[in-house]
Amino acid sequence: MKVAIEGMHCQACVQRVRKALEKVDGVSVAQVEVGSAVVAADPAREAAVLDAVRKAGYEPRKSE
Repeated sequence: MKVAIEGMHCQACVQRVRKALEKVDGVSVAQVEVGSAVVAADPAREAAVLDAVRKAGYEPRKSE
C-alpha cells in the first residue's frame, strides 16, 4: 500500500511517521520519505495505517 502524506518537510517528519507505522500490528514498513510511505499490510489494516499517520500529525491519503 502506498500512502501520500501531506505536511512532511524533513527527516524528523520521516522518522516520526516511520515510528508511528512500525507500531501498527501487521504492518511492515518498506519505505518512508518526505511526502509518502510504502507499507506491506493486509487491506483490512488500511484504516489503522491511515490513523497512525494522522496521530503522528500528518494528513494521509491512499495512493496507487
